[in-house]
Parts: sequence; structure tokens; C-alpha cells
Amino acid sequence: MLDIVIESRQAEIAPGFAVKRILPYQLRRMVGPFIFMDHGGPVNIPTGAVNNLDVLPHPHIGLSTVSYLFSGNVTHRDSLGIEQVIKPGEVNWMTAGKGIAHSERFEDPAMLNGGELEMIQTWVALPEKDEESNPSFDNYKPEQLPIFTDKGVWMRLIAGNAYGLKNNVSTHSPLFYVHVVLDQGVRFGLPIGHSERGAYVVRGSVEVNGITYTAGKLLVFTKGVDPLIIAREQSTLMMLGGEHLGDRYIWWNFVSSRKERIEQAKEDWKQGRIILPPMDNEEYVPLPENKGRPAGGPPPNALS
Repeated sequence: MLDIVIESRQAEIAPGFAVKRILPYQLRRMVGPFIFMDHGGPVNIPTGAVNNLDVLPHPHIGLSTVSYLFSGNVTHRDSLGIEQVIKPGEVNWMTAGKGIAHSERFEDPAMLNGGELEMIQTWVALPEKDEESNPSFDNYKPEQLPIFTDKGVWMRLIAGNAYGLKNNVSTHSPLFYVHVVLDQGVRFGLPIGHSERGAYVVRGSVEVNGITYTAGKLLVFTKGVDPLIIAREQSTLMMLGGEHLGDRYIWWNFVSSRKERIEQAKEDWKQGRIILPPMDNEEYVPLPENKGRPAGGPPPNALS
């Protein structure tokens, strides 16, 4: 019924901003094309402390980042010259392709006075044919994302197709990504038509096959088996998965099907060949020290 249950681990992506890291995991690096998942917050930020959470410009290759907020605002800037304030319920899909740099800062007036911040960021690995594509960025407003409600169920389709829902979020491979809220006692099934499927418990608790799973756990389901998820209390889930793309190397913020491409990306960042955001180019995150550590080995902490 369940291939594995992944317990989130703590990782720090900025001074004072620890997140729950779910993927990658040593025993299960991907679910469908999803190769990375962080859950930041919920955290209440005191007035004047919000800038401590800023993530400075840093690079990516071979993946798409998907940012989704429950609360708070984040200002995104990237190599393409795009500046976007990310708000709750929006989908921000940045495809790195052959290389992009971006920053995430908490400087919007809505955040400067403090308040709550909670967000999920995932990385979606690109098919080999798209790994060297041109970088791009798209912002999708909540009204562009279909919502389904039924007795005790609320869901929003973030990307892909699931439960009969589709939207226009541009993806590179078959996948699904859904924000789900269940009332206590509701029984909920898995989406069909996808070979790899997972459910991350954001809050609350759910039961599968008589076992209760609490917040911070990713349940990865066995292929071809369709157990019911029972909400033991009001619960929020992120359902995600899709088709497997094949193995990937991952080191820091770089993903590729080829180890030598990771090494090239390291050198590109050191030599300034990945362009900094033109509106945020006075500081950046240097390449971590990695003496003797191959591209396929344990990576330093990733940045979102």
C-alpha cells in the first residue's frame, strides 16, 4: 500500500529560517518528476526581522521551481529581469533549463511589518530533451487554477491533471500537484492515471490502512494500489506525482541526467556565466566548498 513514509528533516536556507525538507531522501529521491520539496513555516515574523529570511541570488539548472504560498508574500527576481511578488494561492513556475539565477526576498510592504509566512517549494526535474531549454518564468493567479468542492473536501489544482481537473499551467512531463483540505472523517481517494503518487501532510493527521500519519510526513503509495485516505481531523495535504523520468544527479541547486553537466554548472557559477538578476546583483550565494565530493554524492543544503 505504501512504498515508504518519509519524515521531514530540518534544513536552514537563511539565517533564522529553518524549513522542513521532504525530498530528496536517501531511500527515495523522486516521486514522479518531483525531486525536491521544502515546507517553510508557518512562522510568525516580528516587525523588522523579515529581511533576515532573504535568500540571496543563487543558480539552478535542469529543473523547474514551483513556489506556492499559504500565507505571506515573497519577492522573486531572476536573470530574465522578472520581478514578481508571490502571493498566497498563486503558482510561480520558473524553468531553469540551461541556467538561471534568482533571489527570494521578503521586502514587500505587506511583509515588512511582520506577520505569518508559510510556503511550499518543489522542484520538478526536466525530461532530458528539455534540460538545456531556455529559462522561463510564469505566474498564475488563483482564478486561473480550478477549485473543486464537495462535502468535506476542498481542492485546488496547482498543475497537471487529477480528479478530472485541468488547467493551463505549462509543464514538461505528465504530473499532478494538488492542494487538498479535508474535514474530519472524510474518506479521500488517490488520483488515477499516474504511476507514482504521494501525499504530504501539511497539517492535521490522516489514516491509511489503519495507521495514522501526522504532519510533516510524505506518504509514497505503491504503484497500482489505491487505498483510501481518512482524515482523522481537519487536514491539509499536498498531493503530487506523475511519471518517472529516470535517475537524476542532484548537487546543491543543480539537477541533471549527466554528472558532467553538474560539474559544468559549478564552474559556470564560479566564473559568472550564469547571469545574476539585473535588479538584485550586488550580492549572491557563492558555490559551496565541495573538495572531494562528486556530483552524485551528498550535496550541501539546497536553496529554494
